Amino acid sequence: MSIARLHKEPLSNLPFYEERVDLAAAFRWTARLNMHEAVANHFSLSVNEDGTKFLMNPNQVHFSRIKASDLLLINANDPETLSGPNAPDPTAWGLHGAIHRNVPHARCVMHVHSIHATVLASLADSTLPPIDQNSAMFFNRHVVDAHYGGLAFEEEGERCSQLLTDLKVKVMVMGNHGVMVIGDTVADAFNRMFYFERAAETYIKALWTGRPLRTLSDAIAEKTAAEMDDYPGQAERHLAELKAILDEEEPVYRN
Repeated sequence: MSIARLHKEPLSNLPFYEERVDLAAAFRWTARLNMHEAVANHFSLSVNEDGTKFLMNPNQVHFSRIKASDLLLINANDPETLSGPNAPDPTAWGLHGAIHRNVPHARCVMHVHSIHATVLASLADSTLPPIDQNSAMFFNRHVVDAHYGGLAFEEEGERCSQLLTDLKVKVMVMGNHGVMVIGDTVADAFNRMFYFERAAETYIKALWTGRPLRTLSDAIAEKTAAEMDDYPGQAERHLAELKAILDEEEPVYRN
C-alpha cells in the first residue's frame, strides 16, 4: 500500500482517529528530539466539549513506540479510573485529570522533563526572560510554580491545575520538576513545547558565557509575543510536516 493511500484511508474505526494520529505523531517526534524521559511523561488531548474526556498515553510505554490505537480514552470525572485493567500512570491521572477537570481551555496538555526547560526549572529564578525572538514568544505567557510538593498524585495535580486558569498563560515552568504546556490542539501545544525548549536552551547557554544579556524591553517583548500568537498556520504546518516524515519513515504510528 502506498504512503499516499495510507494517509487517505483510516486504518482503524477507533473513535477520534485523527486526533489519535496527531497525538501519536507528537509522541514519536518528541522521542526523536530526546525530550522524553524513559517511559515517564505524558500528553493528553480533550475530545469532548467540556474537556473532561481525553486521550492519553498508556502506562509505561516508550514515546517512540506509541501508536494511535494505543492511546487510552479517559474520563476525568471517573473516580474508578485507576482501578481499571488499563489504568493510566497514577501521576498522569493526578496531573492531567485535574487539568482537564478544572481548565477546560487546556484542550491539549503536554508534560515533559526536557533538559533545558528542566534546567530552567532548577534555577532560583525560573522565569524565562525575553532575550531573543523565541523567548519573547513566552513573555507574560508563562507561570512559574515555586511550590513543588512531590510526585503529581491527585492533590499535587489539583494544586498545579489552578496555576493554568489564566487564559493567557500557556506554559507552566514546574519548579524542581519540568515543564507543562497547554494548547488548543496537538499542533498548537507541540509547537509551543518545541519552541519553549529551544528558548530555554538559548537562555541557559547565554548564561554559560557569563556575559551580560541583551534583554528586550517589555513593550517589544509583548509586541513580539502578540505577533507570534496571531502568526497564521505555523503550528499546523509544523505538525503536518512531521507527520509527512513519519508517513515515509515509520507509518506504523497511524495504526
